[in-house]
Amino acid sequence: MMTAVFDDHRCDLGEGPLWHPKRQELFWFDITNNRMFARSIEGPTRIWDFDEMHSAAGWVSQAELVVASETGLWILNLEHDTRRLLSPLEADNPVTRSNDGRADPQGGFWIGTMGKSAQPGAGAIWRWYRGELRCLFPEITISNAICFSPDGSYAHFTDTVTKQVMKVALDAQGWPTGTPQVFLDLTTEGRNPDGAVLDADGLLWLAEWGSARVAAYDGNGRLGRTVSFAAPHTSCPAFGGPDLTTLFCTTAQEGMDDAARAASPQAGMTFAAAGIARGQAEHRVIL
Repeated sequence: MMTAVFDDHRCDLGEGPLWHPKRQELFWFDITNNRMFARSIEGPTRIWDFDEMHSAAGWVSQAELVVASETGLWILNLEHDTRRLLSPLEADNPVTRSNDGRADPQGGFWIGTMGKSAQPGAGAIWRWYRGELRCLFPEITISNAICFSPDGSYAHFTDTVTKQVMKVALDAQGWPTGTPQVFLDLTTEGRNPDGAVLDADGLLWLAEWGSARVAAYDGNGRLGRTVSFAAPHTSCPAFGGPDLTTLFCTTAQEGMDDAARAASPQAGMTFAAAGIARGQAEHRVIL
């Protein structure tokens, strides 16, 4: 197993990697620097600069993405560099911004928010589905780990400060049913769950902030294997490449002082590890 730098831009807060199955490109964000990146396996890297923080995306078509910002969900046309509003997202609340998000198998888009200074309980987890934006889980401090089983029967998410990854059943339209249950409790290990993705076999691949790794957990929450990266703050994984067996991982420099950055000079870069497992193709957002 080889881990390598995929892109050497040092993000302050790298997040939201998305492998676009039609374009065969990885998209990701540097949230606090208002930037989005895209790169195919062969490169080069393209950069979009925005006027506010953006954090996550889902694909709509060859040319269009849904992108989440601190004020809304937008349709971004990649060929014309135009953006139109799909739905406001906490636009009247200057305290919050978007964070982790992902499309579900039913064609909806889940997006978490959080306080810009991680104010306790300031955020929430929302779902946009066929024209409706609904708050699913309020009073979230740091929304993360939004991902879905291959058959669309359940979702995971976390409030990172709890150190617990939750699991909730979904109905046929992808709406949560019942009360979320604790799937994985990392309190004893003292690890911080960040972004996550489920592979084609239903294994949960979880970035653990501060642990320089992505860890795979089975359906019973048992640790199976880990993939280490040369950056302490691993933030979110994504499977991609032509056969979906490359594990990409964004990282961050946020909160690192000069000494820590010197000790980890690749912090903030985006990494790739080939031949790890077979991922799911990212689901299309149905407008």
